[in-house]
Amino acid sequence: MEKQVNVYERFKKEVYRIGWRVQYRAKTIKRRECYFNGMEQFTITSSTLSSEDRIIVEQLLEALPPQGKFIISQLYLFEQTESEVANQLNMTQQAVNKWKKKMLRKLSQTMNS
Repeated sequence: MEKQVNVYERFKKEVYRIGWRVQYRAKTIKRRECYFNGMEQFTITSSTLSSEDRIIVEQLLEALPPQGKFIISQLYLFEQTESEVANQLNMTQQAVNKWKKKMLRKLSQTMNS
């Protein structure tokens, strides 16, 4: 009887660990995604994007400094990678990543205020 309990507890712990890992991965992926006003990532040239949404995105981007605006537009609107943008700006990929995070925080603050 005790062997069954030990085996049951071991499998229960393993299932719990697997569930935790799945939840953790889902949370990290969700954090990496960018949402504009509750909408999933989109391109500004998309035909499904309304003119009001385009105006809002353009106004939000105008509030950013020129380098931040360039980085965000290249990454999200023209779907380039951080490495490609880094090569264009002669900076490291890590620097582009820091700029991206900083500008996304600024956009989020602008939208929430």
